[in-house]
Amino acid sequence: MGIVVQKFGGTSVGSLERIENAARRVIQALNRGDRVIVVSSAMAGDTDRLIELARKITEFPNEREMDMLLATGEQRAISLFAMTLRKLGYPAVSLCGWQVPIITDDVHTKARIKRIGTQRLKNLLNEGYVPVVAGFQGITEDWEITTLGRGGSDTTAVALAAAVGADCEIYTDVTGVFTADPRVVPNAKKIPYVSYEEMLELASLGAKVMQIRSVEFAAKYGVRIHVRSSFEEEEGTWIVPEDEIMEKVAVRGITVDTKEARITVVRVPDQPGIAAKLFKALGEAHIVVDMIVQNVSHEGFTDMSFTVSKNDAPKAEEIVRKVATEIGASEVVRDDRVAKVSIVGLGMRSSYGTAAKMFEVLSKNGINIMAISTSEIKISCLIDEKYAELAVRSLHEAFVEDGEEIKVENEG
Repeated sequence: MGIVVQKFGGTSVGSLERIENAARRVIQALNRGDRVIVVSSAMAGDTDRLIELARKITEFPNEREMDMLLATGEQRAISLFAMTLRKLGYPAVSLCGWQVPIITDDVHTKARIKRIGTQRLKNLLNEGYVPVVAGFQGITEDWEITTLGRGGSDTTAVALAAAVGADCEIYTDVTGVFTADPRVVPNAKKIPYVSYEEMLELASLGAKVMQIRSVEFAAKYGVRIHVRSSFEEEEGTWIVPEDEIMEKVAVRGITVDTKEARITVVRVPDQPGIAAKLFKALGEAHIVVDMIVQNVSHEGFTDMSFTVSKNDAPKAEEIVRKVATEIGASEVVRDDRVAKVSIVGLGMRSSYGTAAKMFEVLSKNGINIMAISTSEIKISCLIDEKYAELAVRSLHEAFVEDGEEIKVENEG
């Protein structure tokens, strides 16, 4: 018998009725002869409610205490899930992260998994139980509860699948990965297969279907992921190695991320070591910096802009202001009204004119580009947030709907 890890997101376990629907998905797999490990997120809205409670006390809650608080959301969901399976006649045992155990580093609210103990899970499977594991959480070597960041249940599921040698099914409220957000582009197309590399870019650039670290785990350990709906039977999207992709399109998908903020440091002395000092301070605070733009030096000074997550923006601004004073910069400006629109596709490696076409589409729609970043398979532009949906729709029409996307067949 094979092992499959089934992960259910917050909307899939958002009520007792939905938990029972998810449990029946588990039973279908059991009846096929699979052994199942369930990973559950907190019930829809629970994490946001807990965050809101904490921020009513203080704007900057202690991160250790936030992990202690947020971990309770998944604990409630897994116990209800296990109870439901037992009610339906299938023995199940709920496990918090520390009971597996899932060992992480000690970075609270953004912990990374170091290793997973599998013996207890294997024992439970051999005894006929369904382990129902709390996503999003783990424990340090010093027995401190940690959480893995937003979307961390995906990482839990893929890491467990890697540890036990299983495929991974991600059940959510959408039927797969689409060429754009269907709520913005109603005629967006479902993608049957997407490579790890493309999915990494899509996830990092705003696609909400998968968390980036879960895809990193999958790519590293070769875990095949099936993203599908909890509420429909149709096939979803398979995230697989590149060599399983039969054709490479120039643009596989278009994303937009409105959860970034731009911080600009004005009149920075144009001297060696200044940028290192600034970004070292942000790195030590575990703040991820995305796009970086430095203007041409003028009279020995330059302006430097970069983007961070909106959640990190207040903390980043506070750090940058301290460093700006130390280095003699004149001003720090924060803008939360920006968006990053991106196009992603393996075929960009072997096609030309993609960047020019993207810039032309944005220009025709009166959308100014504040910053640009690229990789082999993606191009991202920072724009005014008010143009975010227009940019996505226009780019989708140009690259997906007009039928001009370049397809590059695999050779051999």
